[in-house]
Amino acid sequence: MTPQRSGTRGHGHPVARRRVSSRPAARPPVGARSRGSLRGRVRVLRALVLVGIAALVVQLVNLQVVRASHFEKLSEEQLLTNVTISALRGSIFDRNGQLLAESVPTREVIADDFQITDPTQEAAVLAQLLHVRVGPLAQKLSERDGYVVLAPDLTIGPATELANDALPGITLVDSSERIYPEVSLAQTVLGGTYADGAGSAGLEYEFQHLLAGQNGVERLFESPYGVALPSSQPVVVQRPVAGTGLELTIDAPLQFVVQQALGNELIDSDGLTGTAIVLDTRTGQVLAMASLVNKDQSDASLPSPAVWPAPTGIPGVFDAQSNLAVANVYEPGSVFKIVPFSEGLTDGVITPTTPFDVPDYVVVDGHVFHDAEQHGLEHFTATQVLEYSSNIGTYEITSRLGEARLLSGVRRLGFGRMTGLGFPGESPGILMNSAGFEPTDIASLPIGQVDAVTPLQVLDAYNIIANDGVFVQPSLVRAFIGADGTVHRAPAPREHRALTPRVAEELTRMLVQVVAGGTGTQAAVSGYTIAGKTGTAQIPYPGEAAYIPGAYNATFVGFAPAEHPVLSMIVVIQRPTPVIYGGDISAPVFARVMSYALHRYGVPTSGRVNVPSLAGGSVTFLQDVT
Repeated sequence: MTPQRSGTRGHGHPVARRRVSSRPAARPPVGARSRGSLRGRVRVLRALVLVGIAALVVQLVNLQVVRASHFEKLSEEQLLTNVTISALRGSIFDRNGQLLAESVPTREVIADDFQITDPTQEAAVLAQLLHVRVGPLAQKLSERDGYVVLAPDLTIGPATELANDALPGITLVDSSERIYPEVSLAQTVLGGTYADGAGSAGLEYEFQHLLAGQNGVERLFESPYGVALPSSQPVVVQRPVAGTGLELTIDAPLQFVVQQALGNELIDSDGLTGTAIVLDTRTGQVLAMASLVNKDQSDASLPSPAVWPAPTGIPGVFDAQSNLAVANVYEPGSVFKIVPFSEGLTDGVITPTTPFDVPDYVVVDGHVFHDAEQHGLEHFTATQVLEYSSNIGTYEITSRLGEARLLSGVRRLGFGRMTGLGFPGESPGILMNSAGFEPTDIASLPIGQVDAVTPLQVLDAYNIIANDGVFVQPSLVRAFIGADGTVHRAPAPREHRALTPRVAEELTRMLVQVVAGGTGTQAAVSGYTIAGKTGTAQIPYPGEAAYIPGAYNATFVGFAPAEHPVLSMIVVIQRPTPVIYGGDISAPVFARVMSYALHRYGVPTSGRVNVPSLAGGSVTFLQDVT
C-alpha cells in the first residue's frame, strides 16, 4: 500500500509550495545601464573636485593666513640686509686745540647698472657732481655686473644734491675720509689708517679702540648684488657712536720748528736719518717728537727706513713711518758717560773736583782705547773729564766703580726698560749683563759702546738730572675728548726718585761746563745757561761685532735754563758726512730749537728768579683740559 503524502513536514507543520514559472526574468535596457554608470562617475568626479578645491583652500589659508608671517620673514631674509654704519673716527688735536687729524663724513656712490635704462643720460647728470668725464662714466654704467663703485668718498654737498636727484640704480652709502690738515706735521707720531679706516701705525693704531667709536646698524632691502632696492627706506637699528678724540701734548708750532731745523741739518750734513725730542722737564710731556729720513742719502750697509708719502717741505726729506725716537736702538757714544759720572757721585767715588792724570790711551785686556784726539798727559778734574769728553778719564772713573756698580748705574737711569710712553714698537734697548760682561767692557760700556738704547731713554736720563733727580714718565696724550664733548684728563705720569738732589745739582754744574767751554759750545743759546753733553758713536754692521768704516751717530742732549730747567731736548743725526761730531752736527739744531722754544714760552733768561715750569706757575700758555 503506498503511503499517502500529507501537507505537513516533520512535526506536522504545513509546507508552502513555490510556483515555478516557465517565463524568463525581465532585464533593464542597455542604454539605461550606461546612463546610470555615467551619473555615478560624474558624482565621483564632482566629489574629487570638491575635495581638491577644499585642499587648495585649506593650503591657501595655511599659506596666507596661518603661516603668512613665517613666509614673509623668509622672503624678507632673502633681501633684507643688516648694514654696518661706520662711526665717525675721533679727531686728534695738539695741546692748543689745533687740529691734527679728523674724519670727514662722505658718501660712497654705488651703481646697480641693471636698473639703469639710459646710462648716457645718467652719466651726464652724475659727471657734474663727481667731476669726471661723461664718456668713461657712461661706460661704467653699462657694464652690467650689478655693483659699480663710482666714487669712494663724495663730499656731503654733492652727495646731498645727488640724493635729491634720485637717479635710478644709484645708491649712497655712508663713509668717511681721514684727513691730516697739517700734511706731514708729526706724521710719525700720529701714524695713519688703513683703507677700512682702522689705525695702521702710531697713535692711530695705539688708540684704535677709542678713536674708532662704536659702529651702528641699519636694515635695508638689497639686491643680490648689494645695491639698495628702489623705494625702500633703511631702518636704523642701532645708531653709531663717534670715537673719542685725543688732545696731545705736542705743540704744533714747536713741532714745525723742530722738523724744519732737523730736516735742514739732514740736508746740510748729508745725514741718513734724524731724530729730535723736546720734553717739558717737570711733567714729562712730549712737546715735539720728529723722526725724519733723507731719501737722497743711501748706503747699502744702512738701509733707508720706510717713509710716509707726504712731503715735509724740505726736498728729499720725509717723515719716517717708524718712530725712531722709541723704536730705533743705537750705541749712544759719549752721552752715555752720564752713567759712570752719576754713579761715581752717588757712591762718593768722585766729586766734581776729583783730579785725574789722563794719558792719551790705555790698554785693557790687550785692546787699545784712546781719546778722540791725540794728546800728552793731561791733568783733569772730574768736571773737565766730562767737559772735554775724555774716554780715558771716564775709564779711570769706571775702574774705581767696578762692574757691579757700573751696571747698577745703567739701570738706575732707566736704560734697559720701557719708558712708559706706550708707543707702538717701542724698544727697551739691549743691555750688557754680568753674565756676559767681558774684561774690555769696563772701558767700552761707559763711553757708549756695547749697550744699545733709544733716543728717548737717553733724554729721560738727562731729564732726571734736570728734574732734581726724579724720573717722570714721558707722555704724548694729555686728555681724551668724549663723543659728547666731555674732556677727561689723562692719568698722571708715574714718578720715582733716581738720583739725590745733590747729585743732580752737581751733574748739572758739570754739564754746564760742557757747553760753556767744552765739546758742546755750539749748543749755546744767547741769554740762557745751557747744560748738555755731546756724543759721537761708531755704527756697527747690523748683527755683527764690527763697525762700519766712516759711519757715526752724532748726538747732543741737554736742558735749559740750567738754573731752573724747563725744557730738555735730544738731537740724533745718523751717518752725517764728512763732519761727524755731535758738537758740530746736532748741537746747532738744539740751539736753534731751544732758542725758539724758550722765547715762545716766555721763559726768563738766566740770572732771573722765579723761572717757571711749563706745568704751571707764572707761565700759563698751556691751557688746562679740565
